[in-house]
Amino acid sequence: MHFDKSNKIRKRAHAAIPGGCHTYAKGDDQYPVLSPGFITHGKGCHVWDADGNEYIEYGMGNRAVGLGHAFEPVVDAVMSELSRGVNFTRPSTIEVECAEVFLDMIPGAEMVKFCKDGSAATSGALRLARALTGRDYVACCSSHPFFATNDWFIGTTQIDAGIPRCTADLTLGFEYNDLASLQSLFDKYPKQIAAIILEPAKYEDPHAGFLHQCKDLCHANGALFVLDEMLTGFRWHNGGGQGYYGIEPDLSTFGKALGNGFAISALAGKTEYMDRGGIYHDQERVFLLSTTHGAETHAMAAAIATINFYEENPVVEHIFRIGQRLLEEGNALIESRGLEDYVKVLGLPFLPVLSTCDHDGNSSQAFRSLFLQETIRKGVLMTTLAPSFSHSDKDVDRTLQAMDAALSVYRRALSNGVDRYLEGRPSQVVYRKFNNMMSPFAEVGS
Repeated sequence: MHFDKSNKIRKRAHAAIPGGCHTYAKGDDQYPVLSPGFITHGKGCHVWDADGNEYIEYGMGNRAVGLGHAFEPVVDAVMSELSRGVNFTRPSTIEVECAEVFLDMIPGAEMVKFCKDGSAATSGALRLARALTGRDYVACCSSHPFFATNDWFIGTTQIDAGIPRCTADLTLGFEYNDLASLQSLFDKYPKQIAAIILEPAKYEDPHAGFLHQCKDLCHANGALFVLDEMLTGFRWHNGGGQGYYGIEPDLSTFGKALGNGFAISALAGKTEYMDRGGIYHDQERVFLLSTTHGAETHAMAAAIATINFYEENPVVEHIFRIGQRLLEEGNALIESRGLEDYVKVLGLPFLPVLSTCDHDGNSSQAFRSLFLQETIRKGVLMTTLAPSFSHSDKDVDRTLQAMDAALSVYRRALSNGVDRYLEGRPSQVVYRKFNNMMSPFAEVGS
C-alpha cells in the first residue's frame, strides 16, 4: 500500500485550502501519516483513495451516510430531480412534499424549516428560543462534543480565536445524566436561560427519566427544551432519538444522514414556536432560517428517497445489529489479547466509538494513530465506528481481522514504545488552542 498520488495532492491542497480540506474533522492532523489523503469514490461501505487502495469505511462521511455511498434509490431520485432544475425564484413544489414526508416521519414535530447543515439548524433553534423568551443565555450539554461551527458554541472550546468573549459567555454548560448540574444553572441564572440543547444520547442511554426531567425543568423555568438529533435522528429510530426514548421536545434539529450524504438539515418543532419564523402573525418577526441554497430540489429529493427507504426497510435494525457485533466481538478480541485496560469499543450499538490508552491508562492520540495505521494497512478506515445499511457481516468479519492484527502491534508498542511502531507524528485533537505540527511541506529553516 502506498500513497504517492495522495501525497502530491496534499501539497496542492494545503497551498489552496486552509487546513488542506473544507472540514476540520477530515484534515491530515486527524489521521496517522500512513493514511489515504483523498478519496476518489465510494460504493456501499467501500471507498477507494487517489492511489487506488480500497477500504471498508466506517466514517461514512462523518456519519452523514446511513444507507451507503452512491446508494441507488437515492441517486436515482437525485438524478431525476436534477434534470428539472435545482433552484428557482419562488419555492418548488418539492419543498412542500419534503416537509410533509419529514413531518410524517417525526410525529412530535408539527412544522419544519430546511437548511444545508447542522450548525445552521441548531443556531436557528437557539435564535428562535431567545426571541420567544426574550433571554440571552443558552445552555448546551458539555458531555457532547459538537453542536455548531457558530460563535455561540465554538467560543466554548479551545479554538475560540476571533470570537468575542461577550458572545462565548452567554453559553453555559451542564453534564449529561446529571440533572443537578442543569438545576444549578437555572438557580444561578434565574429567568435568564432561553433554552438548553443536548443530544438524546451519545455514548450511553439517558438514565431513567433524565430527558423528561430536563424538559420539565426547562418548562418550570420558562426555557425551551431542544434536542440535537444530527446523529440519533437516523440511527436510533425512524422517529429519531425522541421516538426511541419517548419524549417530544419543543424544538429538534436533524441533518447528517437525512439526505444520505446530500446537504440538507432541518429545524423542526411545535407550531406555537416555529410559526414565529413565519409571516402570518402580528408579533415581532424572527429571521429564522433563510439561505439561497436551503431548498435545492435535488437535496429535497434525496431526503424524500432516504426517508421512504427507511420506512420500507429495516435500516435501523440492521445498523443496530452490525454495531452490536462490533461492540461485542471487538471487545472479545481485545480481552483475548489481554488489552482491555488499554483499548475498548465503547458506546451504543447505533454508533460505537474506539477508546485508546497508553501503558499508564491515559487517553493517547499516539496509540489511537497506531491503531488506525494498522487497520488502514489491512484495508479498513475506521476513525469512527459508524455502521451503515451497506455494511455486511462479511465486512464486519474483515474488520475484526484487521482489528486483531492491529491489537497485536498495539501490545508490542505497550512493551517497546509506541514511537517504534508509529510512522511519523501522532494525530491531534480538533479542539486545541495552538497547532503543534510542522508542515511536511515547510522548507528547512522556514
